[in-house]
Amino acid sequence: MAARKTAKPAKKAVARKRQTVGESIIQGLNDAIAWTRGESTNARVTLVHIPEIDVRKVRTKMGLSQSEFATKFGLPPATLRNWEQGRSRPDAPTRVLLAVIAKHPEAVEDVLRRAS
Repeated sequence: MAARKTAKPAKKAVARKRQTVGESIIQGLNDAIAWTRGESTNARVTLVHIPEIDVRKVRTKMGLSQSEFATKFGLPPATLRNWEQGRSRPDAPTRVLLAVIAKHPEAVEDVLRRAS
């Protein structure tokens, strides 16, 4: 009798379980924690350079006094004086705002005007 060839059973496709939104967020947080510890991860990291801003230069270029500049952009006048005199320096988010003021003061003025 001739031997019959039998078909091999097909391998079952293993369905990958799709990650839920919650699981994805948790995985991202775990990756971020691992990255801060210096561990190798698949985390995508974007580093942004936040510029140092010469506040006095920006203000004088605009032709404003300290009190005018502070009032126009919602800054405490004493804080502005401290920055200009080197007693303190703006934090990162404030340096971003000052960089925008330096390049596009009208945009900041417009946003502040609409907000009030």
